[in-house]
Amino acid sequence: MSPILIPDVFLYFGTFSPKVPTRGGATTATTYIRPYKQAAGLSTVQTMEERFAYGLNPQKLGAVSSHLCDPATAAAEFLLVKSEYQAATARLVERGALFFQIRQAFPPGEVTAEEANKLGFETAMRWTKGKYQFFVCTHTDKGHIHNHIYFNSTAFDCSRKFHNFLGSSFALRRLSDRVCLEHDLSVIQNPKQHSKGRFLHYGQWIGDKPPSAQQRVRLAIIAALEKKPADFAAFLRLMEESGFAVKRGRGGVVSFLAPGQDKYTRLRASTLGAGFDPEDIRAVIAGERPLPELPKGAPPPIRQVGLIIDIQQRMAEGKGPAYERWAKVYNLKQMAAALQFLQENNLTDYDALAAKTTAAVDRAHALAGELQTTEAALSKVSGLMGAVVDYAKARPVFDGYKAARYSKKYLAEHEAELATYRAARAAMNELLGGEKLPKMDALKKTAAGAGGQEKGPLCRVSASPAGYAGGRGGQSQHRPSARPYGRAHR
Repeated sequence: MSPILIPDVFLYFGTFSPKVPTRGGATTATTYIRPYKQAAGLSTVQTMEERFAYGLNPQKLGAVSSHLCDPATAAAEFLLVKSEYQAATARLVERGALFFQIRQAFPPGEVTAEEANKLGFETAMRWTKGKYQFFVCTHTDKGHIHNHIYFNSTAFDCSRKFHNFLGSSFALRRLSDRVCLEHDLSVIQNPKQHSKGRFLHYGQWIGDKPPSAQQRVRLAIIAALEKKPADFAAFLRLMEESGFAVKRGRGGVVSFLAPGQDKYTRLRASTLGAGFDPEDIRAVIAGERPLPELPKGAPPPIRQVGLIIDIQQRMAEGKGPAYERWAKVYNLKQMAAALQFLQENNLTDYDALAAKTTAAVDRAHALAGELQTTEAALSKVSGLMGAVVDYAKARPVFDGYKAARYSKKYLAEHEAELATYRAARAAMNELLGGEKLPKMDALKKTAAGAGGQEKGPLCRVSASPAGYAGGRGGQSQHRPSARPYGRAHR
């Protein structure tokens, strides 16, 4: 259900949800995850109520949404699920994390509280796969909009608990980036890090941030209006001349497509901000109102490396003859540098450039397939080694069971070991597929060889001319590894 903007009171209707926005190319939403255990001197419910009260503070809250719970009674509902889990498993509620909090921050002016909450809900739903209770609180009290997502550590069906894993922050960031990119929001391409490797939140993160598609549209609109077009049609022609595709729809709807953008941005206040409705633009052209203002925090356009200076435009802005001479020399240097790069790499012919790119991509795909095959073989050998060790450890117990003529008393005393024996034997039969069981030394050599073959494709992929990235940096994110086993006696 859609999240609800909240002024001074809480309104809860069914499901709520929050998340962080991010855009392709500009500043992005940053993420942070933290587990919470029972606080000293407080009960389980008091610990959760104290933390939830901060997220639900009406002075900070802009929107709220939830899944499988009511934010107002989330502490009691979380505890109810935990109590059912404890009754079913005999595992104490107080042990481990009670709940987790995800914080997501957005650049100023990029999203509204309602949009941020919708993004937060989608992120939380995909992170928990809908199996855990959660609610999202969107705060607007800071200079930037941010979300607080609280989710129960115990699954709603009482089947499992969520355990924070190594690399969970990285996995969450990748999920957040994907959601933001899907909604045409900005993402941090090279985030700075804490000494412990955690990503900074938006309030701490600084650096050059390329403008988002919406910000580029706003800047282009203002630049076109500054040229004082005669009418709305002339304004649209100026937008086309600046590189934007213009699409006209029914009812006078106008949308712009920025260079490099996949989705059109509609010309309306709800998308671009106050003053960017078609009627507002017509009023500016008629001289009835001033130019629209950029949302707070919108970055100015930045220059990219290698761009050629528009000398005629700069001269029209009042630059003198000295600047004209310098700009001509600068442009010549830029063009020479680009030409030198193409010549050194034999890429002056466009077909040659396209062919080299295609060959590099095909080679990277082939190496990725080779890597997948090697990983499958390594996983099989690792599983077989584990089954052999378990079988060797449990075999004496099975021999004793057999010597005791399959005594029920013996079975009751060694049920766990016998279960391990049966599972190991079944795994070996499945993995071998009727083949003869190799010796442990042979398995270890096979695992070592597969590991070396796995590293080869990884290095070649990461060094690919096209910069192919299967994951980040061209490296596999999940690599099975053979765990060390002791000597097996067969």
